[in-house]
Amino acid sequence: MLTDNLFDSILIKAVKNGCNRLFIVSGYATAAMAFHHLNVIKKLNPKVTVELIVGMTAQDGLSESNHHGFQYLMNKEFKGSFKCSYIAKLPPVHSKVYVWFKDDKPMFGFVGSANYTQTAFNNNREVMAECSPEECFAYFESLCGKTIYCNHIEADSIVKIYRDQIYNRLMKQKKLTEDKVSIDLVLEGLPFEKVSLLDRNGEVAARSGLNWGQRPEEGREPNQAYIRLPSSIYNTDFFPEIGTHFTVQTDDGEVLICSRAQQNGKAIHTPENNSRIGEYFRGRLGLKSGAFVTKADLERYGRTDVDFYKIENETYYMDFSKPTVKK
Repeated sequence: MLTDNLFDSILIKAVKNGCNRLFIVSGYATAAMAFHHLNVIKKLNPKVTVELIVGMTAQDGLSESNHHGFQYLMNKEFKGSFKCSYIAKLPPVHSKVYVWFKDDKPMFGFVGSANYTQTAFNNNREVMAECSPEECFAYFESLCGKTIYCNHIEADSIVKIYRDQIYNRLMKQKKLTEDKVSIDLVLEGLPFEKVSLLDRNGEVAARSGLNWGQRPEEGREPNQAYIRLPSSIYNTDFFPEIGTHFTVQTDDGEVLICSRAQQNGKAIHTPENNSRIGEYFRGRLGLKSGAFVTKADLERYGRTDVDFYKIENETYYMDFSKPTVKK
């Protein structure tokens, strides 16, 4: 029975032993976990592939941020290396099964309580046990005919995709519906932090924050950016620890996979491409790609800060909407 260092024991050790294919059945899973795991194993062997079946989707649906995150990983970031499908027919699947192959030979199989999430593998008390890899893979294959790939054109009409805030409350209450629920209602009561996009002097920093990439002498891509956190936030547990990836759904429907970086984790960035978050804000501000961002740009837009809502440990909502003009 395995109870300690599960991330290494279940998800990493096999790669070090020559395995290059992983098949997963997990009741619940997150795109942040897939991104984090794939980044780690790709450094050990860039040819490793992962195929994931998310099991509880037929009953519980899926959050919008994870759905779009899985699509992004499958279609772009890890195209050809990662596949994700959802159980589309009842009954749902609550199992957690992991089976490693070396080429076409099954090598290691594990079953237990750990969902394919960072919370399960890093924070929760979970139990896993090694078992027959042949039986594990047979179970995986038995479910394939009941699934639909996350990037299938009909995926979001067959599997219910919820706004993150509603999905989180559904998981907690099992009775909330999304029919015409206002954003204010679904955000009500969630942990919240307002983060300024200005520096300590009340300006947009010339060579950090949203303008981190404005260093032509260093050959940086000018869109590179991050969101600076003050010590009053980075010294709390509002955001995950350094090295933990999390999804951020924005008020306009984008999904960013983020993590904390720099000393004390004072910066939120998009680790797969530091320019992505800079491109996002320049787009919202109506600026050209790579443009220098000024305080006047933010004031012209209508706000100099963003609001973060903590939906759960791996999922956040970021509001950068323009303030409502009262008539």
